[in-house]
Amino acid sequence: MELNNAVAVVTGANRGLGRQIAEQLLRRGAKVYAGARRPETVDLPGAVPLRLDLTDPASVRAAAAAAPDATLLVNNAGISTHTPLVAGDPDRIRLEMDTHFFGTLRVTRAFTPVIEGNGGGSILNVLSVLSWFHPAALGAYSAGKAAAWALTNSIREELEPRGIRVSALHVGYMDTDMAAHIDADQKISPAAVAALALDGLEKATPEILADEVTRQVKQGLGVVTG
Repeated sequence: MELNNAVAVVTGANRGLGRQIAEQLLRRGAKVYAGARRPETVDLPGAVPLRLDLTDPASVRAAAAAAPDATLLVNNAGISTHTPLVAGDPDRIRLEMDTHFFGTLRVTRAFTPVIEGNGGGSILNVLSVLSWFHPAALGAYSAGKAAAWALTNSIREELEPRGIRVSALHVGYMDTDMAAHIDADQKISPAAVAALALDGLEKATPEILADEVTRQVKQGLGVVTG
């Protein structure tokens, strides 16, 4: 996808990776709607703040109506409640699924006709190495990201005939607020991840693997041990 003159909607664009993606899209010549639950927290010069809470259907519908020229959707917004699946609070588990799976689907369904009506374009879903690797302490997050990976693969096939390419971004530990509690030597900067993601979008790469940890885990999928 040519990003110069693209019209992008980026969810969770007020901080972290979402802000970096939005900022770098602007540098590459795109118009950017910066989605956030509180649009007043968007401080990115040149971006159009957009109220968007992906867990609220009315907010999603209003956002799609407010960005009628969109050709690119970046489903970046996410949370991590650090909740295990058996012992964890069911409401927190439900929140993770409503954010990562149902929220991503809700926003995609709202913006698909917009992108198609503008001649087609692309969708980028921000996923995780935990789409494939599922530690117990992050059971809810891992389940949500695994479900979002399945969603991504399904809609890629569904939307291709409608002129919409779908890519997934998988990344391990980034130096963001969400991973601040993790002591890891292999954290990658969100600026570097954003650059890799946008390069992958321009090449229509189906799965963009942002770091060595992610590449190693993906390579090990399907390997039977024991």
